[in-house]
Amino acid sequence: MKVGDVVFWERTFTTEDVNLFSKVSGDEGVHHVIPDEQGRLVIQGLLTATLPTKIGGDFNVLARKISFEFLRPVFTGDRIRCEVVIEQYEEKNDRTYMATNFVCRNQHEKEVMTGQFSGVILHHQNA
Repeated sequence: MKVGDVVFWERTFTTEDVNLFSKVSGDEGVHHVIPDEQGRLVIQGLLTATLPTKIGGDFNVLARKISFEFLRPVFTGDRIRCEVVIEQYEEKNDRTYMATNFVCRNQHEKEVMTGQFSGVILHHQNA
């Protein structure tokens, strides 16, 4: 991993995803439980935010800061692709510091969410 590297994660959210997240989060706003005229539910913003956090988890990042800007709604059935760009990757004192910027786009290439996350990767030592 180095500065400038780009990592992708993509998924399509389902009605089951929204229902499960509603139960876990308690976010049961009407737009998350009653389908629109096209039969779609609006995805919770923080459910959409699981895309970049999944990528952070892949690298064992212990997040210290995360920010999100929600630009347009995401609906069930939308395919969302998250692109994370590594802005900092620095080893110091048995830790690796990582900072990123990310953008998530729907299947129409429209930006739905942008933001940043940063944190530290702890190096585990075998006992």
